[in-house]
Amino acid sequence: MGEITIKDIARLCNVGVSTVSRAINNHPDITAETKQRIMDTIQEYGYVPNNSARNLKRTDAKCIAILVKGMTNPFFADMIQVMEECIQKKKYAMVMRHVEFDEDEVDIALELIKEKRLRGIVFLGGYFHSNEKLEKIQVPFILSTVGCPPENMSRNLYSSISVDDCKESYRMTEYLICQGKRRIAILTATEEDGSIGSMRLQGYRNALAAYGIEERPALIRYMHSGRAEYSMENGYSLTQELINLNEEFDAIFAISDVMAIGACRALHDSGIRVPEDISVAGFDGLTMGDYFIPAITTMRQPAVEMAHATMEQLFAVIGGKKEHQHIVFEAQLLEKESVKKALERIAEME
Repeated sequence: MGEITIKDIARLCNVGVSTVSRAINNHPDITAETKQRIMDTIQEYGYVPNNSARNLKRTDAKCIAILVKGMTNPFFADMIQVMEECIQKKKYAMVMRHVEFDEDEVDIALELIKEKRLRGIVFLGGYFHSNEKLEKIQVPFILSTVGCPPENMSRNLYSSISVDDCKESYRMTEYLICQGKRRIAILTATEEDGSIGSMRLQGYRNALAAYGIEERPALIRYMHSGRAEYSMENGYSLTQELINLNEEFDAIFAISDVMAIGACRALHDSGIRVPEDISVAGFDGLTMGDYFIPAITTMRQPAVEMAHATMEQLFAVIGGKKEHQHIVFEAQLLEKESVKKALERIAEME
């Protein structure tokens, strides 16, 4: 069965459309048994009541949805602001929805399409399990800063804006190696992650292998799912684990600047100096990293440029001016104060 309608629910329950409507709207003039049967059928078939029909006279339904996976990640803040400004300039309304770690963003998107009669969708972050669900989305959508594109799904069905997370993580790990680091720990996403976390971990692993450095499982610390993702709290607790393991390490690569700041604090609280004793590097290029002491060496993603490109591409597809495109931005390695450079080490030895 295709997209389920209120008429389909009425037919399946052998009742009239008005009866289904009364059940949905919790009217009292319907038996509890009939209402329960209707609600069970609605749940079974995944029917979402289309409330937008009530608003047709009040709006032309020019809405863009921004679905954010990882609302606590400050990297998204600048992007969301730019996107909102672009949407307003186009005289559209923005619908923003925070997607929890255990929620399916595609299910939410399909619900919003009916509720808000969307013209387009931006998936900001996220991890997509099902191509079949994505293919049900009948409005233009774009994957922005999503590490892993959907497998086996035609690239003609969606657009994407990203950096090459595996490549840029390789570059950061290589930079640490070139500064004389050989026991590099990584603070990464949860073990179940299939998105940017897994790609940045793979880049780290590829760099170690390319330079003949043995991978040490104890130096790979996975985020705790019970804490906010990509948070200072996660960075702090994972670094504490490293310290308590008594496993020798000379650098930490945190896959977000926020986690890197948490790591620096954990090292400080244990009497370990950054970068004199342990070097710390991050990823994202957040402004807050510049004002931390020491300033965080990081791989800067061009967040503002990526946000503009996201909206330009989405509106071009909506307007029929462009086909779907897949744009990859280069990151920039910013050498700050949190990594001890090889020349500094040599000078100390002389």
